[in-house]
Amino acid sequence: MTAKTFLTLEEFWALPEGETAYELVDGQAIPKMSPKEFHSALQGALYRLIFDWRRGKGRVYPEWAVALQRNGVPWVPTPDVTYVSYERLPKSRKRNEACPLPCDLAIEIISPGQTVREFEDKAEDYLAAGVSRVWVVDPEAMSIRSFFPDGKVILYLQDMPIVDALLPGLELTTKQIFEEAELI
Repeated sequence: MTAKTFLTLEEFWALPEGETAYELVDGQAIPKMSPKEFHSALQGALYRLIFDWRRGKGRVYPEWAVALQRNGVPWVPTPDVTYVSYERLPKSRKRNEACPLPCDLAIEIISPGQTVREFEDKAEDYLAAGVSRVWVVDPEAMSIRSFFPDGKVILYLQDMPIVDALLPGLELTTKQIFEEAELI
């Protein structure tokens, strides 16, 4: 049996870029699941809807890695959609690197073969690392769970407005997102 090699953050950043995207988890480069149609459609819809809202407020990107700490070691997850306000990451910042601080919103979309429990755990890790809000999108249930640092979780279905003081002026519904993704 061979011992696992523990990658430092610097070694992780030095990995060659290729067709497979990786996240740094517990010192290991873990490949991200290859998205299927529903995942890709939802990612695009969320990106478009939040992009239109965020003008003058912040940055939103698909697949933007975030440099965090988890259990005292470097953790580099890559949310499906990441939003960070200009208050926290100035508009003047121009660097081609991972988001250097906990983002305001991390959105994760469950893919086939993944479980809600996995993403609930990941949401808890994001929040413990300083991320302000986590949305977990479940394509099968056509729902969005919003996780808050105080432990509150709100389940959004159909026409229930997704309104959050962290994201002033952004008003979406689960139905609107799934319609934009052409999944209903």
